[in-house]
Amino acid sequence: MPADPVRREAFAFAREFAAAPSSELCVDRHYLLCASRGALRLEAHGRAWVLPPARAALIAAGEPIHVAIAHPVTTSSVLFDRGFVPAPPVPLTVVDLTPLARALVTECVEWPDAEEPLPPYARSIFGALAAVVWRLAEHPSAVSVPAGRSAELRRALALTEDRLAEAPAFDEIARDVGLAPRSLARRFEDECGMTWSAVLRRMRVLRAIEGLATNGTSVTTIAHAVGYTSLSAFNAAFRDLTGRTPTQYRQTFRP
Repeated sequence: MPADPVRREAFAFAREFAAAPSSELCVDRHYLLCASRGALRLEAHGRAWVLPPARAALIAAGEPIHVAIAHPVTTSSVLFDRGFVPAPPVPLTVVDLTPLARALVTECVEWPDAEEPLPPYARSIFGALAAVVWRLAEHPSAVSVPAGRSAELRRALALTEDRLAEAPAFDEIARDVGLAPRSLARRFEDECGMTWSAVLRRMRVLRAIEGLATNGTSVTTIAHAVGYTSLSAFNAAFRDLTGRTPTQYRQTFRP
């Protein structure tokens, strides 16, 4: 029988994807997932993230996640064999990419999967990228929102997200999911570890990040689209969660 083809110990690729609903992604290698244009939505372990070009997800081999695409996106993905690099520190980490990490990802895309082994230079580039990203994973991004466990809370979260621009009312959301406001408030504390108001603010910032990554719309327009009537309040909320103003954050998307 012919021998199985030898796959490279690491490889990378860039692809364009149209908008698509959430679907499960699970691969047999450690996986660095980045968006070079647009933004991805990830969900795993009861939390959800948005990945604009400034951020990446480091996913352990065999770890299932759910990915959704709200608008067309271009991704850059790097896959590492389990024997080439150590396991990531945790199954899923979302990190803020440094300029060095982004440059290394761009360089790695020059080597797609193939049957011949990587040349020494390519091995060194993939190894350098792993070293940088594994270190970044020691300080994961804090910008995420809880996804909820119970059907009622997941429904409340979905309704809140649908109504971001309309100044959603907590009592109305509680009514629409069939719970008393006090009961829903307890669900948020128990399942999310934070209040509904705190979750709402995080949702607005994540939606704003997606807007900053997918079009050239002004910051003021994005602020209004996610429910802020005051630009200063929007800037303060955004900076509180990301450490940057919206304009500064958008600038990090540039190579």
